[in-house]
Amino acid sequence: MKKIIALALMTTAISGAAFADSEITEFRIGILGGENAQDRMNSNECLRAYAEDALGVPTKLFAPADYNGVMQGLLGGTIDMAWLGASSYAGIYIQDPEAVEPVLIKINMDGTYGYHSIGFARKDSGITSLADMKGKTFGFGDPNSTSGYLIPSIEIPQESDEITMESGDYFSEVKFTGGHEQTIVAVNNGDIDGGVSWADGQGAWEDGFNSGAFRKAVDAGLIDMNNLVEIWRSKPIPEGPVVLRTSLPDDVKATMTALVEAMIDTDPDCTYGMAAGETLGFQPITHAAYESIVAARLSKAN
Repeated sequence: MKKIIALALMTTAISGAAFADSEITEFRIGILGGENAQDRMNSNECLRAYAEDALGVPTKLFAPADYNGVMQGLLGGTIDMAWLGASSYAGIYIQDPEAVEPVLIKINMDGTYGYHSIGFARKDSGITSLADMKGKTFGFGDPNSTSGYLIPSIEIPQESDEITMESGDYFSEVKFTGGHEQTIVAVNNGDIDGGVSWADGQGAWEDGFNSGAFRKAVDAGLIDMNNLVEIWRSKPIPEGPVVLRTSLPDDVKATMTALVEAMIDTDPDCTYGMAAGETLGFQPITHAAYESIVAARLSKAN
């Protein structure tokens, strides 16, 4: 009850007469892929409801089939807000530097905001390293995913002169599964031999770490982490930003930024669902944190 009262007071204070000059008639929140659409919608329904109350306009969630659907929605003005991966943000920035503003970033339980691409396989496969993956099937998630494609596609070939990401070369096949959850399930079911997904790399393996795609899969009852084994880990990657369309009214942007930033105190359960696990909440961030990711994405395009 206390957190509901606190949130009510906060949204009243934020909104008040703030939207007298607002030009929006609805607000649209995009949700990146990574798990099935219904689970994504359920995890973010609390945010939608809070946003609708704070803004005073109908608020809708959109869960396109792939990352590009959210990216194009932000670029085209049909989506107003999203929590992007770093590569997805970089992809938008490269196409239109003025399209969105990064405003917040998820903070890990130790106060950092990095995470990792985690390579993994079934424990009973006998695969314990990338060396054991030679001649095996390797799965990426989505072409616009940072940890599910961009970073591992750059860093894994650096592990050995023998490794490339061309199908039929080092790996028997390199394929896209469609998202993080799909990769995890495909490896768990033995449909592919190994793949990559994301996690903060903190906490217990059997819990799926503190936050990330493995944690979501464990919470959903899709996997038992004791059946999987880590075979590779990337260098730290900057967590993706919560972004808002730059052309939104300033009062709308200020309200939504304050709403999400305060939610760790006002509704930690909602924050858990939004953040894919345990977190200290969301804190301000700027474009400068993503310049290395923009450069990495540009390097893949050349």
